[in-house]
Amino acid sequence: MSSGAAQRLQTLQRHVGFQEGRGMEPGSSPLTTHVLDTASGLPAQGLYLRLSRLEDCGQQWTELKKSCTDHDGRCPGLLPPGQMKAGTYKLSFDTEGYWQKRGQESFYPYVEVVFTITNETHKFHVPLLLSPWSYTTYRGS
Repeated sequence: MSSGAAQRLQTLQRHVGFQEGRGMEPGSSPLTTHVLDTASGLPAQGLYLRLSRLEDCGQQWTELKKSCTDHDGRCPGLLPPGQMKAGTYKLSFDTEGYWQKRGQESFYPYVEVVFTITNETHKFHVPLLLSPWSYTTYRGS
């Protein structure tokens, strides 16, 4: 493989989160997200988000972290190792603010992705594909 092709492959692998061995690295977050702006075909840089967990027998959301996506649309350190426990979580994305910064009208002012973690020893990845008029999410790997 030529050096140019190898470099492009490494860039692509970093972008999609490829890791040798696929295990959770020491110190890495057991919960990650990656937001892609499908209207531009680029990572959604600068999107504000909040992570919350449902507490008190399902009556109260407790905010765990406020953050912002980086240049690659990722949010490193979303949940520190050892802080994940079984339960219901919510990622709230400020999509209105993201689109307003780009001078773009949008339909959804925010996106909330609610999910359940039953095994806190696993790693969870929650991607968000975003456009001004739609969004898609799924459990990634």
